[in-house]
Amino acid sequence: MYHSVADPTDDPYGITVAPERLDRQLRLLARSGLTGVGVGALLRARAEGRGRGLVGLTFDDGYGDFTDHALPLLKRHGCTATVFVLPGRLGGENVWDALGPRRPLLTEDGVRAAAAAGMEIGSHGLYHRDLTEAADDELREETRGSRELLRGITGVAPEGFCYPYGTIDRRTVDAVRAAGYAYGCAIAPGPLAGGHALARTHISHADRGLRLAAKRALHRLRQLRAGGSR
Repeated sequence: MYHSVADPTDDPYGITVAPERLDRQLRLLARSGLTGVGVGALLRARAEGRGRGLVGLTFDDGYGDFTDHALPLLKRHGCTATVFVLPGRLGGENVWDALGPRRPLLTEDGVRAAAAAGMEIGSHGLYHRDLTEAADDELREETRGSRELLRGITGVAPEGFCYPYGTIDRRTVDAVRAAGYAYGCAIAPGPLAGGHALARTHISHADRGLRLAAKRALHRLRQLRAGGSR
């Protein structure tokens, strides 16, 4: 789980990875025999028994720096990824981060460019709200409405949804499923873990060889304890 790929100097939330560090991380994945792919591709491969050697890569929030910095590096290393965007804030900024700094988000053209380069486009809702606090009509707009907006931009309805802040409950998971998404990404879904509440591991600028290996091992252990094989 990545977010912004840019200068991490001013990064109060720890969500920014420098392009040079992402380059190293992708090289380390390759040395471990792993290839990064979008989550939809990963799930299809595993369903067909050919998921060995694949790891899902996601970029949350749809930062504009994805096309500037992340996309060239992914292509260099033969990887793809899922980019979870906010169709209600395209061309805007990350106003939900109270401490800043303000970073531009992808425009419609940026989303199309990422899709044309082979990236999977998923929904992160409309406005980056905590959906567990949304009224029923707001929840429908954040899930079903955002899916239709992205269909209009890319010509393809997104398969995947990513819960803002990683916060979920049974109602939000059911809403994502009812909206037609094939899967949903959380962070630590606990007892709600499943196809519409997939666990992910946050990757930071500080993660290098040993830390990456430890995070991968811990993620696999958590999945085994939860009774899954993801």
